[in-house]
Amino acid sequence: MLTNSWDYWVEEALSRLESLKVLRSLRPILLPSLELKPIENEVKNLVDSEEFETFDGLRSWDRASVEVEIAEPTFQKWVDDVPSSGDEIISRDEDGICPQHFKKLLLFSGNDYLGLSSHPTVRKAAAKAAQEHGMGPRGSALICGYTNYHRLLESCLADLKKKEDCLLCPTGFAANMAVMVTIGSVASLLASGRKPLKDERVAIFSDALNHASIIDGIRLAERQGAAEIIVYRHCDMSHLDALLSSCSMKKKVVVSDSLFSMDGDFAPMVELAELRKRHGFLLVIDDAHGSLVCGENGGGVAEEFNCERDVDVCIGTLSKAVGCHGGFVTCSKKWKHLLQSKGRSFIFSTASPVPVVAAAHAAVIVAKKEMWRRRAVWSRVQDFRTLTGIPITSPIISLIVGSEEKALRASRLMLKFGFHVSAIRPPTVPPNSCRLRVTLSAAHTTDDLKQLTAALSLCISLPEIDATKFEGHARL
Repeated sequence: MLTNSWDYWVEEALSRLESLKVLRSLRPILLPSLELKPIENEVKNLVDSEEFETFDGLRSWDRASVEVEIAEPTFQKWVDDVPSSGDEIISRDEDGICPQHFKKLLLFSGNDYLGLSSHPTVRKAAAKAAQEHGMGPRGSALICGYTNYHRLLESCLADLKKKEDCLLCPTGFAANMAVMVTIGSVASLLASGRKPLKDERVAIFSDALNHASIIDGIRLAERQGAAEIIVYRHCDMSHLDALLSSCSMKKKVVVSDSLFSMDGDFAPMVELAELRKRHGFLLVIDDAHGSLVCGENGGGVAEEFNCERDVDVCIGTLSKAVGCHGGFVTCSKKWKHLLQSKGRSFIFSTASPVPVVAAAHAAVIVAKKEMWRRRAVWSRVQDFRTLTGIPITSPIISLIVGSEEKALRASRLMLKFGFHVSAIRPPTVPPNSCRLRVTLSAAHTTDDLKQLTAALSLCISLPEIDATKFEGHARL
C-alpha cells in the first residue's frame, strides 16, 4: 500500500484517535417487535414481509404528494407578495370555527421525485413503529439513539450504493458537514497535535455550484487550519485537471454534487473517474437528487454512468426521492469509523426518530421494487422536452428569466393558474440569473405536464429560455 494513499491516511488517523482514547463507536439498542420475532430472522422478515406491499402503477394516493391545498388568506398573500406568518391557516372566526376555504394547487416545486411520501407501505411502516416504540430512545447515536431500525436502514442504503457501510445522519446537510470536517481532521490528526504545515493540509477541490452544505463544511475545515479550498469552474474538467496538476499537496479531495439542484445538470462522472485514476484524489459525491431517481436499480448518478467503484464516499438524503427525512453517508467501514469519531454534526445531533427511520427503510425497499416510478419520472422529462422543445436532461428544470421582478411575477401568475412553482433568486443563485425552478415527479401525469407548459407559456417566453448550462459563479 502506498504511503500517500487515502486508505493509509485514514488508518493512521484512526490509530491516532485510538491512542488518544477518543475513538467513538455506536451503541446499538434492540427494539424488538411486539410480535417477538426471532432476532436472527428479523432482517429477512422485515425485507420479505407482506407489510412491504407494492403496486404496479400510479394510484390515487400518489397524488397526495403533488396536490396541495392552501388557505385562501395565505394564497392571497402569496399572490400579492405579502409575507405570511402561517397563522392564518389555523385562524378561527367568532364562533371558533376554522374557515374551510382553500385553493387547490398542483405542486411542481417539491423534491419527492418518486411520490413515496404518501405510499401506503411507507405510512404503515411509520405508524407501526410509532405504535410499538413511540419515537424510540431519544439521544445521539453514540449514546442511546441508535437502534436495530437504524442499522437495517444503513445496511439497505449501503447495498443500494454498492458500498461497504453507511452512516445515518439527522439531515443531508449534517451528512455533508460531517464528511467535510472529518476529511479536514485527517490532516490535524496526522500532525500529532501541532498545526499542519501547508503541504500537510488537505486540498479540497470543489465545484463552483456545489450545495451550501458542502460549502459550509469545507469552509469550517479551512478555518480549522486543516484544509485549503480550491474552486473549479462548474463541471469544467480541463480547469480541474490543471488545478490538480499544479497542486503540490499530497492529500487531494474532489467534491461535487452529482445532479445540481438549481441547474438540473449532471456532474461529468466519467471524466471525474478518469481524473481520479490519474491524480489519485479522494472522490466525494453528493447524490442527494440522484439517489433512487437515476440508475437501473436506483443506485444514483454513479450507477447511471457506470462508475460506482470510482466514488469513494457517496452522500445522500432521505428527504427527496425517499420521501422521508434524514441524511446518510455510504463509504468504507474505516471511513465510517472515522466519521463517527470526528463528524461533529453527527456526534452532537440526536438520532432520527424510529418511525422516520422505519418509514425510510420501507420507502427504499418499495422504490427498488416499484421500478415503474423511475420510468415514470423520466417519461415526464421526455414529456416536457416534447412539449417545449427545451432539451432538459433531468427532473430538475431551471427556467432562467433574469431579474427578480420577472421571476416573482411569473411565480405569482403560475399560482393564479393553480401551479406551485417557486421563484429562485439571490443568494441561492447569482444576480440576474433568477429563475423558475420546476421539479417533476412520478406522481405527475402527461396531462399535468400539458397544463403546466400551457400556463408557463403565458408567464414566460419559453422559446427564449436559454437551454444551455448557466456557468454561474463561485459561491464561496
